[in-house]
Amino acid sequence: KMAAGMGAKVTILDLSLERLRYLSDVMPANVVLIHSNRHNIVSEVETADLVVGAVLIPGAKAPKLIRRDDLSRMQPGSVIVDVAIDQGGCVETMRPTTHENPTYVVEGVIHYGVANMPGGVPRTSTLALTNATLPYAMQLANKGWKRALCDNPALLKGLNMADGKVTYAAVAEAFGLPFTEPSTFLD
Repeated sequence: KMAAGMGAKVTILDLSLERLRYLSDVMPANVVLIHSNRHNIVSEVETADLVVGAVLIPGAKAPKLIRRDDLSRMQPGSVIVDVAIDQGGCVETMRPTTHENPTYVVEGVIHYGVANMPGGVPRTSTLALTNATLPYAMQLANKGWKRALCDNPALLKGLNMADGKVTYAAVAEAFGLPFTEPSTFLD
């Protein structure tokens, strides 16, 4: 939204038609919304000056949406920022970089893959994370974990392990471990 507000042509690709409909209501007119598929990804990266890969599948590794052979179609000097780098990255040629050495070039395309991007603004990111998580931490502290999870479905959805068992399906699948329904621990 910020880039669009500065006059840039912005294209957003998403798998969720519901999300695309929502975005069509809140984004300015210079934001183009497209259903994400292989053909549309390739078509868009060919003309992009900046590609931001922002894929999140909670608990799972990000799929590789931009392949090495796609880079040859991109303009020399264009930039890819892989926000999904903490989940393995969604760009085949991306590797984690640091704030001290944030970029490298592959096939003429600048790659930016700083892991833990919020670490670049530690005070601001810590305050934001604290504000977002403190209410949950208070529930856990005041009620105990089982009661807090019973009372708050959002906390229950966030349970990854209990008593040595994996209670988050995507994590179990990613590591080839058996999945245990989280609600079994609430009795």
